[in-house]
Amino acid sequence: MSNSPRNRTVAGCALLVVSLGAGVTACGSGGHPLSGKPYDAADHVSFNAPTGDGEKADPDKPLEVTAEDDGRITDVTAVDAAGRFVAGELSADGGRWHSTSPLAANARYTVRVSTEDEDGAPGRETLAFDTGRPLTKKRLDVTFGPEEGRYGVGQPVTAELSRPVKDKAARAVVERALKVDSTPAADGAWHWVDDKKLHYRPKEYWPADATIRVHSNLEGLKIGDRLWGGKAEPIELTTGAKIVAVTDAASHHMTVYKNDEVIKEIPVTTGRPGYDTRNGVKVVLAKEGTVRMTSASIGASDFYDLTVHHSVRVTNSGEYVHAAPWSTGSQGYANVSHGCTGMSMGNAQWFYDTINEGDIVEVVNSGGDTMAPFGNGYGDWNLDWKNWREGSALVGGTKEVPGPQVQARLRPESV
Repeated sequence: MSNSPRNRTVAGCALLVVSLGAGVTACGSGGHPLSGKPYDAADHVSFNAPTGDGEKADPDKPLEVTAEDDGRITDVTAVDAAGRFVAGELSADGGRWHSTSPLAANARYTVRVSTEDEDGAPGRETLAFDTGRPLTKKRLDVTFGPEEGRYGVGQPVTAELSRPVKDKAARAVVERALKVDSTPAADGAWHWVDDKKLHYRPKEYWPADATIRVHSNLEGLKIGDRLWGGKAEPIELTTGAKIVAVTDAASHHMTVYKNDEVIKEIPVTTGRPGYDTRNGVKVVLAKEGTVRMTSASIGASDFYDLTVHHSVRVTNSGEYVHAAPWSTGSQGYANVSHGCTGMSMGNAQWFYDTINEGDIVEVVNSGGDTMAPFGNGYGDWNLDWKNWREGSALVGGTKEVPGPQVQARLRPESV
C-alpha cells in the first residue's frame, strides 16, 4: 500500500500541532509521533552550501538540500538578509529540493528545512551561509524616472537599463526585482519598450494625491550568463488632483476635468487637413512657457516663425497646447493650425497655470493617426490593458487575477 495518504494526513496534523502550541496534541496522545517536540534533523539532510568559517557559496550554482536515510523533506524556506526569498522545487518523493531562482552575490542566507522520518515524526534544521562575489564584472544598473517630484495621474514610471536584456527568463528576473508601490494601492505592470527600457503604469490612472515609491532588489542577483544585478537609486513620486483635458477636434472645444468634474470649456483650433492633430491620450511632458516655433521644426511647406506663449509640450516631435492669438476668429469654429492645439491668450494662461507635468491631454475626432505608445513622448495609455500586460515578462500571456488590495475588498468580513 502507498505511503502517500499517511504522509498527507501526518503533514496536515503537523501544521495543526504548531498552531495549537506546545504540549497539545492534534491527532491523539500517548506516544504518537506528532505529540513530541520536532527532532533535530541535522543528520537527516545535507546541503551543497559550505558551512565552515570563512567559506562562501558560489552564487552561480543553485542551492540543493537532500534528504538522507529513510526521511523526506516536507518544506524548505530560503531567504537572504534583505528579505528576498529563493524560489525552489521539491521532488515528488521529498528526497531533494533545489532552488529555481538565482542566489544573490555577497548575501547572507538562512535556510529552514522541515522533514519527517519513516514514522512520520517531524524534524527541523536551520542553516546559515554566505555567498561570495561573482567572477564576472558585468553589472546591470538601473536608472528610474522621472525625477522625484509631484506629477499628474498619467505619469508612467520608467526604468533605463545599463545593458540590453533580451532573454525572456533574464527579463523576468529583472522585472521581478523592480518594485513599484503606491498609497493608495493601484494594480499595475511593467512593459518592455525595448531591450534596455521598461515603463510601468497602473491599469487605470494613478489615484489622486498618491505616493509612489520605486526601488530595486536587483543588486547582487544573477540575471543571466555572466550578468549580475547592479545598483539603482530609489525614487518617490506624488500625484496631485486628477486633471484631464479632452479636445474634440470636430467640435473645436476642449473640456477640462478636475477629479472627474468639468471645470472649464475652452474654444480651440487644432491641426488643419494635412497637419491633423494626433488622436489619443498624451501625457504632459513639460511646461515650456515662451517657445520659438518655426516651419522648419515640423517640415511645413508654408513658412512661419512665431514666438509662442504659455506653451505646454505633449509630444517630443513638437505638438503643444499654447496661446494662438492670431487664430481667435477660428477657435471654436475651424481647425487651422499646423498640429498644435491653439486657444486665446487668456485661456492659454489659465490652462498653463492649471495643467502640470504628468497630467492628461486627450484628443478625439481628429483626422490624424493615434499617437504611438512609445517613441514620441508618453503614449502609454493608448495601449489597452490586455496589450500592456503582454509586454511584461512576468504576466504576459497569463490570466489577470485581482491584486491583494482588490482581494481584500472582496474578502467576506467576519461576523
